[in-house]
Amino acid sequence: MFLKKLILVIWLFSLAGGVHGWAAEAAHVAGEAASEHGEGLTLNPVVIGNPFGFPITNSMLVTWLVAGALILFAQIATRNIQRVPSGAQNFWEWLVESLYDFLSDIIGHDLVKKTFWFFATIFIFILFCNWFGLIPGVGTVGWKVQLANGTTEFRPWLRGANADLNMTFGMSITFFVCWTVWALQANGIGGFLLHLFGAKGDTTGALKLLMIVVFFAVGILEVVSILFRPISLSFRLFGNIYAGESMLEAMAAVVPSLGWLIPIPFYFLEVLVGLVQALVFMLLTAVFTLLICQHEEGHEKAHH
Repeated sequence: MFLKKLILVIWLFSLAGGVHGWAAEAAHVAGEAASEHGEGLTLNPVVIGNPFGFPITNSMLVTWLVAGALILFAQIATRNIQRVPSGAQNFWEWLVESLYDFLSDIIGHDLVKKTFWFFATIFIFILFCNWFGLIPGVGTVGWKVQLANGTTEFRPWLRGANADLNMTFGMSITFFVCWTVWALQANGIGGFLLHLFGAKGDTTGALKLLMIVVFFAVGILEVVSILFRPISLSFRLFGNIYAGESMLEAMAAVVPSLGWLIPIPFYFLEVLVGLVQALVFMLLTAVFTLLICQHEEGHEKAHH
């Protein structure tokens, strides 16, 4: 069951990263003149194909490659389950069980049973997208095109998926939809509104009226904070990955003859950054879900 949900969510993530293809194409065309003399990683992904009027960007292609590889690996690892696992099955079971125990200690056993499929997929997909972007050739292999003003521009075939803001924002919006569904399931519409705007604590008289006004104002601030969560999540992941890949390109260009050697120490740093950013994205989304789904009385100690 987890495997089927994982495949579905990976497909949704890769699709969410591509629904902005038209916007990416327009942004790239508008920015051609500004980037014609620049080198390195650009802010906008490059459109590498336009089948049936649907623009395909180089970052979209990477999401499909990573998603396809993960789906294929998961199918191979679980195709013939053995009582004594080895190889791919052993790695897959270790990864899933470790994530489940880790999340269970943070958000509690009951909530993790409902949401584990999503948070585990977020971590796995982001992690391997981050690491795929570090493979030599990603962002450096491509072709040159002739622009209308006579200059040439380099366009890479592949681009780190999370170095594209469209992808990180697509994942954040997917989480926001799931968060809303889980919040309504846990609290109902009335409980959801009470959680945001209801007065906390036992008060009476004029003090209770004051607390109602105060917590209503706090609820408005909380709504603003909730609406900004997809933006903060997407920019945090995008900014770290984009900065890391830009740094690797800059290090390679310091001494062109040693471009293969100088970035090597930074590659180890970016491997760690890729792991940390996948973990941070998963933890933040899990904690946001815990905060809206837990109740004031009787929640488990693990929730703390």
